[in-house]
Amino acid sequence: MTVFYCAKCGAELTPDLQQLQSIPDISVRDRDRHGKTQLAPSTVPRGSYAIDPEPWGAPFVTPGTRAPSALVSRALLMPPGMTDMAPAGPRSSVIVHPEDTLNLQLASSLGIHHGCCGPLGTGGPNMTCVCGAGVATLAADCMGPHELHLDPLRTYAFTPDTSL
Repeated sequence: MTVFYCAKCGAELTPDLQQLQSIPDISVRDRDRHGKTQLAPSTVPRGSYAIDPEPWGAPFVTPGTRAPSALVSRALLMPPGMTDMAPAGPRSSVIVHPEDTLNLQLASSLGIHHGCCGPLGTGGPNMTCVCGAGVATLAADCMGPHELHLDPLRTYAFTPDTSL
């Protein structure tokens, strides 16, 4: 089991989570969306996390410099003026279920990076720790993926050695 912490202040950001071997495939069919919020199912189940080996989120680059992801179900809904851009954000971000975080708050101003139902996840870290550091990016609009990425430079993991 692994717990994630804020690199700035050391605050615990998640409970114990179990690592998945890969990022699960998720359904983008309307019938699998939540009846009230219309959110897609979370990319990872509660109590789990997965490492995303691909660049994810901000900054974004123009077409031709990076091939678009083949994972349509996890493609971000882009705001106006960014529709032809591809993610070039950090590799190895940690994807957790949005409800598996402790004490994170959504940034107050998302600007164009807010969809009709929630944050698009395109504006960089939009979730802050109790110390104010931007440590994660939530994508939770009804038309995109439903996942939370912990920034690999702003968070760290601790896995206790159970062999002792």
